[in-house]
Amino acid sequence: MNNDFTFSIKSIGFDENYHPADNTRATTNFANLARGSSRQENLRNALTMIDNRFNALAHWDNPKGDRYSLELEIISVEMDLDREGNRDPFPAIEILKTTILDHYNNRRIEGIVGNNFSSYVRDYDFSVLLLEHNKNQPTFSIPDNFGDLHGKLFKHFVNSTTYKTHFNKPPVICLSVSDNKTYRRTENQHPVLGVEYQPNESSLTEQYFKKMGLAVRYFMPPNSVAPFAFYFFGDLLVDYTNLELISTISTMETFQKIYRPEIYNANAVAGAYYKPNLKNQDYSLTKVVYDREERSRLAIEQGKFAEKQFIKPYQNILEQWSAKYAF
Repeated sequence: MNNDFTFSIKSIGFDENYHPADNTRATTNFANLARGSSRQENLRNALTMIDNRFNALAHWDNPKGDRYSLELEIISVEMDLDREGNRDPFPAIEILKTTILDHYNNRRIEGIVGNNFSSYVRDYDFSVLLLEHNKNQPTFSIPDNFGDLHGKLFKHFVNSTTYKTHFNKPPVICLSVSDNKTYRRTENQHPVLGVEYQPNESSLTEQYFKKMGLAVRYFMPPNSVAPFAFYFFGDLLVDYTNLELISTISTMETFQKIYRPEIYNANAVAGAYYKPNLKNQDYSLTKVVYDREERSRLAIEQGKFAEKQFIKPYQNILEQWSAKYAF
């Protein structure tokens, strides 16, 4: 295997004093929350929502609902392809790591890494490559080998010594459901993940994450109003403890309530058949200010950044490496 690609990891705590690093993708949930005049109130409210949801789900041996709180770390993964040292490492991926604080026993419990998933190369694929490919096409289509490079880079990172040195288990990524699919409730139910749903067809995001080596299952946790997409390696229901799963649910449900209240803070609960609707007007707002229009615009800017700083300068290296890297 080609050893030209090396990874390094940096971490920063996500708390009410968090300030985004200069190379953080500005469209990430946590970076968007941490800007503007309401930044500290935004962060404090979001963190309170996370802790409250965690304690509501981890209700056993927790009579006052105050046993647990979560610490969140933003994990920035940099990738170095330049052996000459003429270019800075490329900020490839950002994910979140959870740590559970058990205040009754005064101990720290490792949570899950992944949760939120941010990637400049994914921005490039969806906001530059896909748009350019379909610019003058009569019908929507997907470019050849769409997502292949990103998938191989992600798997290379998860299999790397760097990943295994820092993290004990494979990542779990939790995303919103697709608003152009219909989801059917099944009879399967998990005590923490809740009721399982199945989509009527595969989405482009599903196919993209499959190239990253990730399977997907859809669950609506207890007292949630819509299912979530959980992307994982291995067996989601066996490989992770209830507390680990709760750390992901409480974190990502909070972000989705803020970012997509039409779905995840809706006043009606998903039924036997559920079609998400971003035009739904029957929902509640959180006390967190979030700029979604800026988020969409910046995705294109960041895709172009990836093209300029990564895809084009290293095109030959990436093509040769990708051709040798088998799925």
